[in-house]
Amino acid sequence: GYRTNYYGNVLTGAGLRGGESGKPWRDFDPSAKVRHWAIPGAVLKDIGEDMSELTQHQKLDRLYELGFIKIVPGQAWPVYERRLGSDEGQAVSDIWAFQPYTGGTVFGTEDGIDENVRWLGTKDQERLGYQTQKPEGLLERIIQASSNEGDTVLDPFCGCGTAIVAAQKLGRAWIGIDITHLAITLMKERLKDTFGGAAVPKVVGEPVSLPDAAALAASDPYQFQWWALGLGGARPVEQKKGADKGIDGRIIFQGDRVGVFERVILSVKAGNTGATHVRDLKGVLDREKAAIGVLISMQEPTAPMTTEAVTAGFYESATWGRKYPKIQLLTVAELLAGKNVEMPPIQQVGRTFKKAPKVTKAQGKQLGLTE
Repeated sequence: GYRTNYYGNVLTGAGLRGGESGKPWRDFDPSAKVRHWAIPGAVLKDIGEDMSELTQHQKLDRLYELGFIKIVPGQAWPVYERRLGSDEGQAVSDIWAFQPYTGGTVFGTEDGIDENVRWLGTKDQERLGYQTQKPEGLLERIIQASSNEGDTVLDPFCGCGTAIVAAQKLGRAWIGIDITHLAITLMKERLKDTFGGAAVPKVVGEPVSLPDAAALAASDPYQFQWWALGLGGARPVEQKKGADKGIDGRIIFQGDRVGVFERVILSVKAGNTGATHVRDLKGVLDREKAAIGVLISMQEPTAPMTTEAVTAGFYESATWGRKYPKIQLLTVAELLAGKNVEMPPIQQVGRTFKKAPKVTKAQGKQLGLTE
């Protein structure tokens, strides 16, 4: 279905002619330029209609009606747009590599050859901060070339979810598998940011109860930590295992002044907790000059822990006219029940990696695969 006006003025021939071939059509007068209307047989063959009984003007009208003739104000002649067939053009090679010097060579666009599958730049809006992230255009091309709408796409190592986002865009069912709760959390946030409520995944294997959470904490404390941070809507702090500086995750929100952002820092504890942990969090809060500190634990806070938290005071938001506890104690049970961190209800920046862009453009027509 691609079109090209490369052929330009192929609708007239040289020399004057009598009859309808030499008369004006839609304000174009061929005789004024010593030419006449002459539609090539190859053009009529392209259309696939029998026009042998039509006059020249009737043929032109029919071509215009079907969208094969384009009239641009100020242009000397109407332009014939040839539609390329599915067996024409150059087949896609097995090497896809965008070269910047080809910019503007894809007809009708400013793009270069294979630009839609180019590697992501460091400042690409699409980039989320996941080390092995692939371009969505690459996965869209692969999925379109190897499946039909309604088919199921399986990505057994789906990481930040590029394949499943591409599959969702292209009308495929999909199954994504990953071993880390960090990736699972990122994929859920990416689907929500990209599609809103139109793509809510069913997650199999994620803790849904306290016994599940306890089992995860016992088997892999770091996976438990990433999962718990995801429940709280936080982004894990990027640091090496064992390099604990008292901060496991963070949430960034808009402060009272435009362009000034405040931080919520989170600490996750799977084992026994006490007032010492709250005092440590207060120290980290002061050191980092953060707005709010949150301690997530499996156990209910003790009375000394609650007292210690209360003495930290409040973070005051002039914009929202209210106070938020500066130290907050949340249990996994409360998070599973839907409780959230108390903070200003302003759009958070970077909840879990960078926010994915929403789908804003319609996808191209999907060509069906044949046996």
